[in-house]
Amino acid sequence: MKLHTTSSDIAGDVAGRLVLFDLDGTLVDSTPGIWASIRVAAARLGLPEPTPEQLRSMVGPPLEEGFAGAFGLTGADVDRAVLVYREHYTAGAMLDATVYPEVPDLLADLRAGGAVLAVATSKPEPFAVRILEHVGLLTAFATVHGATLDGAVRHKEQVVAAALAAHPDGVRPVLVGDRLHDVLGARVHGVPCIGAGWGPAPPGELAAAGAVAVVASPAEVPAALART
Repeated sequence: MKLHTTSSDIAGDVAGRLVLFDLDGTLVDSTPGIWASIRVAAARLGLPEPTPEQLRSMVGPPLEEGFAGAFGLTGADVDRAVLVYREHYTAGAMLDATVYPEVPDLLADLRAGGAVLAVATSKPEPFAVRILEHVGLLTAFATVHGATLDGAVRHKEQVVAAALAAHPDGVRPVLVGDRLHDVLGARVHGVPCIGAGWGPAPPGELAAAGAVAVVASPAEVPAALART
């Protein structure tokens, strides 16, 4: 989704550079709304109360894969879980999200340096836009790319492809993301991934997946960009 044109003529080390950001676990802590919606879906399907491990594993991958992997659901049960989840999530739980500290300053600094910023998320694009607008980050990004509600687009490599296609003049693209799906999805296109170590990934996941760097806070991203 095209939002606005970001200036790329400001002198700086990131001038013209295309920096993609994941949403959940990278820009915003959206776990309260996600976990509440998972619990509602599990209860509706008669499943046991989700464990902390199941809840954590659901932040990052597409919903269909999350319910299949974390709960062992298949076929129509996956579809039903996704439907119940989205009913609860879109009723208001999606807005139970907070921006991680230092993220606004990071985005402002990158834009001031002339970087082109875009979001590439496995969350449905309309949901991503609504959340970004709610938390006040939408105007920081030139474009937002997410999954489609029909599931035709839902994998990280698909949304990264859309972001790259929208910015063919972007210099040395890089993705900042918090889960192995980000690393692997970016790699399909030869794009390096900087691991957002402040997100929900288990220790070692991002490095094992092949992130070029794993940083502990958003304030450390510019230094990692300079090395990438």
